[in-house]
Amino acid sequence: MTTNENRITMQNGDIENSKSERVPICQKMALTIREAAEYSNIGINKIDTLLKQPGCPFVLYIGTRKLVKRKEFESYISKKVVI
Repeated sequence: MTTNENRITMQNGDIENSKSERVPICQKMALTIREAAEYSNIGINKIDTLLKQPGCPFVLYIGTRKLVKRKEFESYISKKVVI
């Protein structure tokens, strides 16, 4: 089996599909705050503050969880000189 193939494993009677590779950040539509911080080299607290602003164009709520829309975040950052 190559590293690009999925593996099916059994643990405690449950079937688990484990991938040996993760989706690269640059291919994800939505990022966690940590991923956005890693991607942009902007601190977690600053990104969280930006997400809390009314009308933030790159926040995506999934219940109470906040994610960052990658393309909108890139666009927002590219237009700013100071954050």
